[in-house]
Amino acid sequence: MSTAAGAANAQPSSSVFAAVDIGASSGRVILGRVSPAGVALETVHRFPNGVVERDGGLRWDFDALFAEVLAGLRAAAAVAAAQGETIAGIGIDTWAVDYGLVNKAGELVAQPYSYRDDRSRAAVAPVHARLDPERLYQTTGLQFLQFNTIYQLATEKDLDGLQALLIPDLIAFMLTGVRRTEATNASTTGLFDAVAGEWATEFLAALGLRKDLFPPLVQPGETVGTLLPEIAAAVDLPGDTKVVAVGSHDTASAVAAVPAGEEDFAYISSGTWSLVGLELKHPVLTEASREANFTNERGVDGTVRYLRNVGGLWLLSECQRAWAGEGFRPDLDALLAAAAALPAGPQINADDPYFIAPDDMPERIRAAVRRTGDVLPNDPAAITRCIMDSLAAGYARTITAAERLAGRTVDVVHVVGGGSQNALLCQLTADATGRPVVAGPVEATALGNIMVQARAAGAAAGGLAHLRGIIAAGTTLRRFEPLISVRQGSMQ
Repeated sequence: MSTAAGAANAQPSSSVFAAVDIGASSGRVILGRVSPAGVALETVHRFPNGVVERDGGLRWDFDALFAEVLAGLRAAAAVAAAQGETIAGIGIDTWAVDYGLVNKAGELVAQPYSYRDDRSRAAVAPVHARLDPERLYQTTGLQFLQFNTIYQLATEKDLDGLQALLIPDLIAFMLTGVRRTEATNASTTGLFDAVAGEWATEFLAALGLRKDLFPPLVQPGETVGTLLPEIAAAVDLPGDTKVVAVGSHDTASAVAAVPAGEEDFAYISSGTWSLVGLELKHPVLTEASREANFTNERGVDGTVRYLRNVGGLWLLSECQRAWAGEGFRPDLDALLAAAAALPAGPQINADDPYFIAPDDMPERIRAAVRRTGDVLPNDPAAITRCIMDSLAAGYARTITAAERLAGRTVDVVHVVGGGSQNALLCQLTADATGRPVVAGPVEATALGNIMVQARAAGAAAGGLAHLRGIIAAGTTLRRFEPLISVRQGSMQ
């Protein structure tokens, strides 16, 4: 995928960067070439990712994941060398909250748990017995989710001599030997002070956790370290290749790439999860915000990502997986077209924790509809329409609540990530919100990752607005206007 035609060749070596971009279901290593005309992306390696049942829980196969990262960096080095280029930096972004435990010798003591494991549910009440939820929110500003890092850590039996590294920081450590925690991801742990921008060490102490359980913080754009000699040799890159901190929480990188020329915008980073919210200068730590379960997470350049997690396209992908198991493998475009031809039907609460675990999603959705007193046919098109309507309605509710709580008015909604390719979802979102939806870029996370590296290397300059301008200049965007009848109905 390229956001700037013709930018792939003859670029200065300082303009070429590698993005390691890993989601909950897949990962990629992408080369980004930055020029005044935009950013050209070239995916050089793709690989699957997913939870595995191991040692009594749902875990990530980190060893396999890291092997794929190395394979991707080797591929990136080969592609760059073939074009006479030198990779100036490597940036890493992944999902949030999960971590690996590393001992003093630098060894990973076990494969990291996945947030989809149910182990942390039982830890919520004991944590809240020590730390009042109101106090937690007033300090961290973090949305309550039972799998937040603070609750996961409360289940650990013995942390003596161990250090916790969030997944992108764990990958960076394996590449460089340097232990750091990138700030945008630290802000998702429930142990980060949203105002001070530092670890909330009093919370660590209250839970009996060491103050140095996590490594020191690093900000997006700062260098973590250079490749270890054995890693450099394994991936055919120079030993002085830098690993640069980016918005290592993938949503932070995605929001940094929102091609917004206006200030009053809402964003939806639409993928496995949907992250829906506003970009602010200061956190909103009110009781009303806590009761609405909004989160205040760090963004690039000290911004605040004021958002809620809403259910995402995980619902549809899990349905597709279930249907494939029954021998039905519909083309996605055909499935969405069939869903678009149907009238609006029953809806579900797409961000209900009931849908977190992977197991027979079509029947879960139909059961949730039955609990509302309605009926959903056991038909893929009808179930798909239910998912799309439910996501759009959830997006609209969340944006309206964010406006009220933050005292802001939104003029336009930007959808980035995989969901920006889903025309049905984008149109339904425009209809539900009563506002135009601008869709794209699809590869927002990689673009945000690359642009933070480019600025750090001097290949780009300026604040977020300038970086976004470079991205917008080379990106084809689609605009969806709300249907008048629907907009009038939604605004009543």
